[in-house]
Amino acid sequence: MPLELPVWHDADGNTVACVEKIKVMRENLEELAQMAQDAFEDALLMGCDERQVRDVLVSMMQNLKNPYSS
Repeated sequence: MPLELPVWHDADGNTVACVEKIKVMRENLEELAQMAQDAFEDALLMGCDERQVRDVLVSMMQNLKNPYSS
């Protein structure tokens, strides 16, 4: 699944230019997108409401916790 990814920035607004960091971000997001797509398709095949499944997936992302915040 091709993803259009943004230019990544750090908390100060500086561009993240490290090629390895950008590669890891892309790989992680591609894997996450595929897992979400698989879960979405499974839910639809099981008869779940599409809108509800989308809402749950969005809610999961919005509720992620930052373990590094102070």
